[in-house]
Amino acid sequence: MNADSGTTPLRLPVWLRRTILHPELVQSVVAVVIALLIGALLIQLLGKDALAAYRALLEGAAGNLNSLAETFLKAIPLTLAGVGVTIAFRASVFNVGAEGQLFWGGLLAGWVGLLLGDQPWYIVLPAMMIASMLAGAAWAGIAGVLKTALGASELINTIMLNYIAIFFIGYLLHGPLQDPNSPLGQTARLAEAARLPRILERTRLHAGVFIALAVVVIASLLLWRTVWGFQIRAAGHNAEAARAAGINTSWVILSSLMLSGALAGLAGFAEVAGVQRRMIENLSPGYGYTAIVVALLGRTNPFAVLIAAILFAGLQVGASTMESAVGVPSSIATIIQYLIVLLLMGRGTFSFLQRRLSAKG
Repeated sequence: MNADSGTTPLRLPVWLRRTILHPELVQSVVAVVIALLIGALLIQLLGKDALAAYRALLEGAAGNLNSLAETFLKAIPLTLAGVGVTIAFRASVFNVGAEGQLFWGGLLAGWVGLLLGDQPWYIVLPAMMIASMLAGAAWAGIAGVLKTALGASELINTIMLNYIAIFFIGYLLHGPLQDPNSPLGQTARLAEAARLPRILERTRLHAGVFIALAVVVIASLLLWRTVWGFQIRAAGHNAEAARAAGINTSWVILSSLMLSGALAGLAGFAEVAGVQRRMIENLSPGYGYTAIVVALLGRTNPFAVLIAAILFAGLQVGASTMESAVGVPSSIATIIQYLIVLLLMGRGTFSFLQRRLSAKG
């Protein structure tokens, strides 16, 4: 009871304060809003109507069934790779090599799909998924071993491994694995059994969306309902304290990085089996890099990462409609994305302002 007024102060439900009103989520929402406002200002400076531009962007991303399907289609690899990056970040391991891991996953998935193309789908697709995850995990494991054994920075190693993977795979696609009937850097087309089925008629949306949702749920359970998940979070929060408590931090670093790579490799599988129907040289338009931003915006929470992936996918899909309908360059959407990154990097300012406002209140 309030001693002055005799009334009971309003107390919000615990679940509301821990989810919707969680400070980190509020900071992410504020970052998105500010980025959109700055984007609107840039659009106005170009002499265009910001409201019309954002209306066109929204219609392009979710204006009809096909637009929604395209948004969810792009959200699939962003979610898979983003959850992978999240798991590494939770252990304070900076995996910025999801792009290369995605390429390796796509290559192995395509290769296995070609080898087993005459088998039933329930044999081919699981084999492709396993191959893609093993490929991504193995490629990430290189940086993990270098870090745990030699203390080498995983940040630098995973960046450099991206280039090695992309250029070496480009060589393979123009050489031993190239489709003999095509001058392009790509494999032969996958058989029907090696393709993820479409789930909406007259759209490209495929069953990979269910894989992405399953990964989000499993990752959440792993992080908060298993001993390994506790070890990952403990090591990420304070490695010295975790080591003193008997946690093998080297194993945590290596295993979290390899699982991160495995999920990025799975994103490559989704692109090969669900979208391209073959492995191609330019498999990813930068999904592995955008996944880092998605993980940051999602505050390394798998469910929030899913929402962030849909948001960024919508920005990418709607940008072309905004450009054609209103004449606003699609690069504005890219600027908005990276403004969100900058604002999230400065989230300490938000925390400072919140503390000052609370103190004044």
